[in-house]
Amino acid sequence: MVSRILSCSISGLEAVPVHVELDLSNGMPGLTIVGMGDMAIRESRERVLAALRNSGYELPPSRVTVNLAPADLKKEGSRYDLPIALGILAALRAFSPSALDGYLVMGELSLTGEVVGWEPAFPAALLARKTGIEGMILPKEMAGEAALVKGCRAFPVDRLSEVTEFLRGNRTLDPATPAAVRNPDRIPDLSEVKGQEVPRRVLEIAAAGGHNLLMVGFPGSGKTMLARRLPGILPPLTSEQIVEVTAIHSIAGLLSPGDGVITSPPFRSPHHTVSHVGLAGGGSFPRPGEITLAHHGVLFLDEMSEFRRSSLETLRQPLEDGRITITRAARSASYPSRFILVGATNPCPCGFLGHETRPCICSPSAVSRYRRRISGPLMDRIDLVVDVQGVPPERISSHRPGEDSGVVAKRVKAARAVQAERAGDGFPTLNSRLSHGDLEKICPIGREGEALLKEAVRRLGLTARGYHRTLRIARTLADLEGREVPGPEHLAEAIQYRPVLTRAYG
Repeated sequence: MVSRILSCSISGLEAVPVHVELDLSNGMPGLTIVGMGDMAIRESRERVLAALRNSGYELPPSRVTVNLAPADLKKEGSRYDLPIALGILAALRAFSPSALDGYLVMGELSLTGEVVGWEPAFPAALLARKTGIEGMILPKEMAGEAALVKGCRAFPVDRLSEVTEFLRGNRTLDPATPAAVRNPDRIPDLSEVKGQEVPRRVLEIAAAGGHNLLMVGFPGSGKTMLARRLPGILPPLTSEQIVEVTAIHSIAGLLSPGDGVITSPPFRSPHHTVSHVGLAGGGSFPRPGEITLAHHGVLFLDEMSEFRRSSLETLRQPLEDGRITITRAARSASYPSRFILVGATNPCPCGFLGHETRPCICSPSAVSRYRRRISGPLMDRIDLVVDVQGVPPERISSHRPGEDSGVVAKRVKAARAVQAERAGDGFPTLNSRLSHGDLEKICPIGREGEALLKEAVRRLGLTARGYHRTLRIARTLADLEGREVPGPEHLAEAIQYRPVLTRAYG
């Protein structure tokens, strides 16, 4: 007797169908599982048999063969316990095998027959909706997350016997209700920042065009304070971005029970001791790292020069391509990584090189080694570099608030609306993603602007990449002012954010 139940596996950000096929035949009694499963799947044999026995089901002395199809897809986790147990019961005619048609089943079984486990349910629910599945049967810990997907009916269960009675038609199951939209943590307001007009301006440019940013300054000058206020001026996520970001956090295990979908741009700030695996992602079965968790949001590297150089170098490809591919012996996975990189660093190890009153105690060789921790190719991928000076005492004690985040966010929203309108003509949605060909079409600079950029290339040593990044910044400056074409003043302002790069890290 053969039965077939639909489950799933996670590959990258997507759930892929896995059919749990079960054959009950004469032969040496035992349970064999094939289909490239990991140790947790191989151990499910003991959990399933004990759960069936302790739930009151009599098992005949038969040979049970379980195939997890497709056989060439490596599978992991304990989510197949419940489908395997239900497959055995369907083969034994505990209920009609057709009762499971139209359901996607996931869940781990305890030895007593309880349905437990915590697996990424959001991608599985997206698969169920995409393929027209009637509903999902899964642990109550996972049902709330699956219910976040509109159109998906997720039925939470506590015990194996409860599922069996439902499939026999002897009881009903109520679908889980989705949690309310999560209230994002309070984001500090820009009005709390005293002075710092130039860094505030650069922060607005970065938000408007999706540009990468590096702040260089003395300890206590306000670099971290400014960076943590960037999410407050970013637009909320679109419906498509909400699904993508929520799926990423589900796969990473960062959605707690009762959490709703993520509607605000994520802000990730890993410690400088993070490994390259923690930053980029990895593991024998790849999992997303910080750069993927920051997708459609902000990745803030405080004390950027203190990060391992090997960790920082993993940023180079994602900053260019917006994706990262992780290849391991078990499998490979590709994750999106479109984020705004914000770095903060001191000018030297002691932090006071160039300070008016506090002397620097670092030797020239120590300063040189410190600056080389951020490589030239990585620096060339950063659009905006700003020098953050200390705030004068009279400004610190001032009770006059600065411009608040709401006002700045309106300008950012207007600039992004202009970019979105251009996107309808086939251009990227953000200026930071414009290609060289796109820039030629929508960023004409004229003879005066061309002469200005040629002089910048000659004096500042701009690379070809730096040249085009300067044009993208100028395009964003024009969008903030509602100008059709960037003028020389926009190019001049864009260029001024490059000299700090040459002076401090050239």
